[in-house]
Amino acid sequence: MANKYLAAILSFFIPGLGQAYAGNIKKGIAYFIVAFVALTIIGSFFVDSVLTSFYYIIDILISIYAAYDAYLMSKD
Repeated sequence: MANKYLAAILSFFIPGLGQAYAGNIKKGIAYFIVAFVALTIIGSFFVDSVLTSFYYIIDILISIYAAYDAYLMSKD
């Protein structure tokens, strides 16, 4: 049984890690790939731009959603 708080913390810092810890490795890999690709694409548009805060907001939103999902799917 996975600890739901640990799964949420893991997934907040590395999206997908909490899902993998909770037992759904495919979902964890999918979260990691989507987060990496989305942040890479968004980051490439906002390099040395005034809108870099938008990049950080998207990063935090992805991390919060991944943590919330890992929390819900863990069985504690």
